[in-house]
Amino acid sequence: MIPARMGSSRFPGKPLAQLLGRTMLEHVYQRVAMSSSLAATYIATCDEAIRQAATSFGAPVIMTADSHERASDRIAEAAGQTDADLIVMVQGDEPMVHPDMIDAAVAPFHHDTQLECVNLTRRIDNEADFRNPNTIKVVMDLQGDALFMTRQPIPTLAQGGFDMTPVYKQVCIIPFTRACLDAYCRLPPTPLEQLESIDMLRLLEHGRQVRMIETQYDSQAVDTEADLARVAGLLADDPLLTQY
Repeated sequence: MIPARMGSSRFPGKPLAQLLGRTMLEHVYQRVAMSSSLAATYIATCDEAIRQAATSFGAPVIMTADSHERASDRIAEAAGQTDADLIVMVQGDEPMVHPDMIDAAVAPFHHDTQLECVNLTRRIDNEADFRNPNTIKVVMDLQGDALFMTRQPIPTLAQGGFDMTPVYKQVCIIPFTRACLDAYCRLPPTPLEQLESIDMLRLLEHGRQVRMIETQYDSQAVDTEADLARVAGLLADDPLLTQY
């Protein structure tokens, strides 16, 4: 499920922004739908303009309330209209998503029945992204579970500088079990979730496990028009483009 809305404070209307001849939302949908792990792919939105655009490129749409502050709450409402037992949320501002990333995020559920939620993560390869508040940084325990996520640059670089310190970002491809997603929308919002504006902190602050799986695929979320221009350059020679 791909949550999308027109009212982004940093980039209003960004799902329908043009990227290499298509809307950004269409790129996300077409690439997600290539995953062999998914039975169906939907766009979840509260906006009629997005519904119309999605319908024009053949994407099924589930309409949701316009009151959701968190994408995960929007997805929980949309998932209630399906019988899925595992729901993969892919943010509508991730036009570099690759279907193999979805397959990797779903794979741990096949051999660990205790898992509730997985996020992808990737090592940050430049200091500008590390210090960018639009990049969500994550620190993990020795088992690969998230300890904390923040928009601030963590962990400290004092011991050796950026090149010597492994630092990681959240990549917003997030599978939930239905039980976890149902629980998420019943849990009260939490102080750090609201302070950082990061969905996963609601689970972490309530003591729930979030397993992080590293991906080697490059990814760039689009939060600003400058990000959109950057992604256009990164995707220009992407072989997946010829498949849709």
